[in-house]
Amino acid sequence: MIQSVLAEPAWSQRMNPEDLSSLTPLLFAHVNPYGALKLDMNALIPIEAGVV
Repeated sequence: MIQSVLAEPAWSQRMNPEDLSSLTPLLFAHVNPYGALKLDMNALIPIEAGVV
């Protein structure tokens, strides 16, 4: 999806080097494109005391 947007001249011309350096598919590594979702309701999310 990022590649298709950047292939458009209107968007690719607006991007500066700082913008391009911050693009990464790793930001969405938790998203499964095939729709499978594994949810363990017995697992607790570790939350540190005093963190809001």
